[in-house]
Amino acid sequence: MEAINHRVNTYIESWMGPRDPRVKGWLLLENYIPTITFTILYLLIVWMGPKYMKNRKPYSCRAVLVPYNLCLTLLSLYMFYELVMSVYQGGYNFFCQDTRSAGEADTRMIHVLWWYYFSKLIEFMDTFFFILRKNNHQITFLHVYHHASMLNIWWFVMNWVPCGHSYFGASFNSFIHVLMYSYYGLSAVPALRPYLWWKKYITQGQLVQFVLTMFQTSCAVVWPCGFPMGWLYFQISYCMTLILLFSNFYIQTYKRHAGSQKTDHPNGSINGHANGVTSSEKVKYRKPRAD
Repeated sequence: MEAINHRVNTYIESWMGPRDPRVKGWLLLENYIPTITFTILYLLIVWMGPKYMKNRKPYSCRAVLVPYNLCLTLLSLYMFYELVMSVYQGGYNFFCQDTRSAGEADTRMIHVLWWYYFSKLIEFMDTFFFILRKNNHQITFLHVYHHASMLNIWWFVMNWVPCGHSYFGASFNSFIHVLMYSYYGLSAVPALRPYLWWKKYITQGQLVQFVLTMFQTSCAVVWPCGFPMGWLYFQISYCMTLILLFSNFYIQTYKRHAGSQKTDHPNGSINGHANGVTSSEKVKYRKPRAD
């Protein structure tokens, strides 16, 4: 296995260049094989899981969903706080920030971005809950694409550009996830559902996130500061795919089904997520969740 890891690492570094030594030896970052293995297993479960559950009764999972969503809410809040404080401590420039100019703030940023990378592995559980609850219509292309790609992208980010201009998208996304997972956790409590008013604004916030991230990334192309250009072009391209996919989701969900929303349960889903309601709870129409 060590020989395989060495061969893969040598190949990746031959076209990516040398890694950032500040993350050498960190959990899951030393070799790419664990990350791609987790991704392949995730995709296999996405494919085989619904087949396995086809003739079985759905699981409620409510006892697990509440603490799961609460933990992800708290983790997202922690990451958002640490990212904002790192930016403030290092005096990060909105228009362009390289990876080696803020000293201790960069180190703080790298540590919290590792948690951001690791959170993408935890979030695979979102899809597994769909499978166990037989909410297969929630497992959309956007949902799987977003989950599978983010873990892999952030492995590369952590190994080559683990701070600097990489901060913005992660900061905004952590804030959105505070709103999103708090909604899922609270919606699992029936008495609270009538008071959860921010559901549709989460998707709007995600679209704003991608647009602003693409704009902020483009600033570093126009006013370069030493942050690798290849990464900037890749992030702009990736944001464009998310904007297109999330826009399509938003139009289909909130425009085309405007009439259906009038009969929608207060805990309809967001972006392909429906972590608070089981299929037996008389939901007339449940919108797919993409994130």
